[in-house]
Amino acid sequence: MEISGTCDDRFIPLRDAFAANFKNGLEVGASVAVTLDGKPVVDLWAGEAVQGGSLWQEDTIVNVYSTTKTMAATSILVAVDRGWLDLDAPVAQYWPEFAQNGKEAVLIRQVMSHSAGLSGFDPPIKEKSQLYDWDAIVAGLAAQKPWWTPGDGSGYHAITQGFLQGEIIRRVTGKSIGNFFREEIAEPLAADFHIGLDVMHDPRVGALVPPGSNLAGTDTDPDSIASRTFSSCSLDATEPATAEWRRAEIPAAGGIGNARSVARILSMLACGGEVDGIRLLREETVARILEEQTNGIDKVLGIPVRFGMGFGLIDKQFPLSPNERAFFWGGWGGSLAVVDLDARLSIAYVMNRMEAKLIGDVRGGSLVLSAFNCLDD
Repeated sequence: MEISGTCDDRFIPLRDAFAANFKNGLEVGASVAVTLDGKPVVDLWAGEAVQGGSLWQEDTIVNVYSTTKTMAATSILVAVDRGWLDLDAPVAQYWPEFAQNGKEAVLIRQVMSHSAGLSGFDPPIKEKSQLYDWDAIVAGLAAQKPWWTPGDGSGYHAITQGFLQGEIIRRVTGKSIGNFFREEIAEPLAADFHIGLDVMHDPRVGALVPPGSNLAGTDTDPDSIASRTFSSCSLDATEPATAEWRRAEIPAAGGIGNARSVARILSMLACGGEVDGIRLLREETVARILEEQTNGIDKVLGIPVRFGMGFGLIDKQFPLSPNERAFFWGGWGGSLAVVDLDARLSIAYVMNRMEAKLIGDVRGGSLVLSAFNCLDD
């Protein structure tokens, strides 16, 4: 397998680990990128952008599912940094209709930490086309009753979180979250990541290889919060092949990019809010990501998770960094992003062959661990 791109000598073991994933039959096409002190030290890609067809190129981009959440969370943090939002304020302060059905006290930080009680859609999304009607989706969420007491633990808001964050952004800026993210984050950093893809980029989009099963949890009780969450919006990973999905802004799952673009944006966080002389956040705003909001068994994922402000925090369940001042998130199928403030490191992995499980894909994890081992050598 030919591995293309660049890799500092210090990170050759990571390049070897990336190649091993292909050798062991775990990949179709993929990219991995690492930045250190804001500078790219690994930028690699290999394999096929389309299974059995075109090769993965330097500018290939693919849907990364929930790794998109790192971009939506960063958008909220930018708005906070500019004084337009207060993470400790009620959502209804900015979005008055959200106060319906007992949600008047739900806080922005509870939306950021999956503890707002709105992990699924009620009533459920029956047709995929409903996902593309922003106004109807957010009106439904504003009217919805929480499924548990907001703030009483997390329940992964797999799809709903992005709509909640996006409407908050729209209320305070007048812009959709896709446009806000593009104008205020992606373009200043020259990052090829998109929430709502322009048709001009379609020829560069790689084809996902779906896992053969719908996005789902492991809880078999149809009345559980987990089952209700996943059944409220059933996805089978064929959606990103459609123009409707690509054009829509689905900020929790519809982002399209590659490892380079993810690592580039997150390098700004890794370096305290500034990279290459471009400051998007103050250091104190970046530090708020590390404020633990919940810590316990997630009501949807069914495993222990520590949520900070928009990201998962490192712990024994997710030992993705040797340092405490680190955070992460990943996407259905296997994409993964890690930021370490102490090491001033960002790591991103993006692929097209999807694994069915939401958590525990060894491909990205092995690359992250290899990156940190390279720092120790």
